[in-house]
Amino acid sequence: MTSGTNRVNSQLGNLLKTGANLVTILKQGDLVEAKLLKRAPRAVYFDLGNFGTGIVYGYELMNGQDAIKNLEVGGATTAKVVDPENAEGYVELSLREVGKQKAWQEVKELKEKGEVVSVKITGANSGGLMTDINQLKAFLPVSQLSTDHFPKVEDGNKDKISEELKKLIGAELKVKIIDVNPRNYKLILSERESVSENVKELLNKYKVGDLVDGTISGVADFGAFFQFADNPAIEGLIHISELSHRLIENPKDVVKIGDAVKAKIVEIKDGRVSLSIKVLQPNPWDKVEERYKAGETYKGTVIRFNPFGAFIGLDSEIQGLIHVSEFGGIDEMKKKIEQGKSYDFVIDSIKPAEKRIILKLKK
Repeated sequence: MTSGTNRVNSQLGNLLKTGANLVTILKQGDLVEAKLLKRAPRAVYFDLGNFGTGIVYGYELMNGQDAIKNLEVGGATTAKVVDPENAEGYVELSLREVGKQKAWQEVKELKEKGEVVSVKITGANSGGLMTDINQLKAFLPVSQLSTDHFPKVEDGNKDKISEELKKLIGAELKVKIIDVNPRNYKLILSERESVSENVKELLNKYKVGDLVDGTISGVADFGAFFQFADNPAIEGLIHISELSHRLIENPKDVVKIGDAVKAKIVEIKDGRVSLSIKVLQPNPWDKVEERYKAGETYKGTVIRFNPFGAFIGLDSEIQGLIHVSEFGGIDEMKKKIEQGKSYDFVIDSIKPAEKRIILKLKK
């Protein structure tokens, strides 16, 4: 008894000295290679090598029969750990979700490698597109679409966006996987990332400050899309603030699809290019003090209201602001002045550097 105990202790000591790094603790959810040992009426046993013996029984056996029906003794399969050690000392296994576990592992590897994959679009809503990868449901948000497929809806109407996206059902798109979360069944894709590498290469011939000719290829509520004339594969964005020196509510007030324009590159970043047509236009604020004088009265038209006041058009290029505090509140302001109507205003101050003229209603 003593010699046997000593032998076991000696073997354990050697293992701890020479092979501690080989000892791996199984965790619930781990995938393991399992070799079939034997089938019993109510259980199936597997050899897990250094991890001991695994067992599949009860509900897991009933639902995992298809996975092992053609497996012979000695044959290997993959199993998922349900319990690293049950009351009888076995590793409890599941065969039901092994296929999905492997699929999640494969898409995780695709993400880590940054590989481009082709997917077929199966559905759409106003938020994006639905598809499948490895029989796993995946989602491609609108924000991750390439400029070719981005729904260029002028007023941002969700129903119109959804209708545009539905036109892509059945289409094959090349995407990259950008987020994998098996626990929440979340698989997020990006078409924009898949094309950015090619666009990055094409953009190498351009630099910030370059003037380029192009066409307005789309208009959205936040700006206009600009397609390069000499390189149609490149499509940049002209933000609404870069369309005009004057304040505008809707980009379509300044440009429309098909317009041929010249623009200046203001930023190139991560395969995306931002442009401006405003910088190529004379800045009316440079000579605003030659046209308007503080203390003088001018006719102006109420363009729009906002929480802090109202914008007043003094001419086609210059707008002033009358603050809500001049009236006591928004409701009072709307009783005194109406959108679209003209009134006499007195210029309180002019700040050309801030592109700001502060007005007061002439009494």
